Amino acid sequence: MKDLFGKAILDYQTNNAPQPLITETNISEADEMDVSYLFRSYKAMPKLEQKALQLAKGKVLDVGCGAGSHSLYLQNERKLDVLAIDISEKAIEACTLRGVRNAQTLDLLSLESAHFDTIILLMNGTGIFENLSKTFLYLQKLKSLLAPKGQILIDSSDLIYMFDEEEDGSKWISADGYYGELTFTISYKNETEDPFPWLYMDYNTLQNAAHANGMECELIAEGEHFDYLAALFVV
Repeated sequence: MKDLFGKAILDYQTNNAPQPLITETNISEADEMDVSYLFRSYKAMPKLEQKALQLAKGKVLDVGCGAGSHSLYLQNERKLDVLAIDISEKAIEACTLRGVRNAQTLDLLSLESAHFDTIILLMNGTGIFENLSKTFLYLQKLKSLLAPKGQILIDSSDLIYMFDEEEDGSKWISADGYYGELTFTISYKNETEDPFPWLYMDYNTLQNAAHANGMECELIAEGEHFDYLAALFVV
């Protein structure tokens, strides 16, 4: 793993000639992403992210924290106790430089003996599940990390809009797997990361997965473009 995502974040944080990240998927063409977006302020965040940060309470786990913008807001403005984790060492280094007090290079599945009142997974939080077949593994892990009356705040998008429509109004979708299972490729400064799986889940699929894992799922808010914020919890 070249950790190009983390490299771009750290380059931006240290002013080391950052360049745009190039992202591409198996159903979309290459697209530029300005790394500064990962360093956005609360006011510049999408409404769904703002809503999640307002709903956060107690001890918080920020999964896939990236550049740490969500953690910084919760830590500095909401005065909450936050653990920020990411598999990218360089991203965590940038988080620390930015002032995130507790940032650790850690895979969610490796986290043990800890319980949180709120777990946030934002910027398509279902992505880390990789594919539908691993959803059970990740939801069981998240469930085990919840304190009594704890909540998981997670966002994603229904990618149905990206598929061609037939004359009868139905969508043409390949029968080969779930349509939200994508393969991502990231390039940065003339280097390319090995392709990796990334999962987008429509709300009904997430709700069914939550129920199958002994959790309730509530639709908190919907965005402007097939995106949504949901809360998972144990009754």
